[in-house]
Amino acid sequence: MPKMKSNRGAAKRFKKTAGGIKRGQSHRRHILTKKSTKRKRHLRSPSMVAKADVRMATRMLCD
Repeated sequence: MPKMKSNRGAAKRFKKTAGGIKRGQSHRRHILTKKSTKRKRHLRSPSMVAKADVRMATRMLCD
């Protein structure tokens, strides 16, 4: 049986950690002038994938 292939788009977006699956925040790519410095600073920090989406993200990563 061949190896399972991970979803390459998901592999670039998610990272598996001991506490769950880490992801980056959205809304940091463009139209940044109207967003406050505080808002942009908070978007820098990564967050965790929601509990409802963990199973699907894990399947895409093939871990």
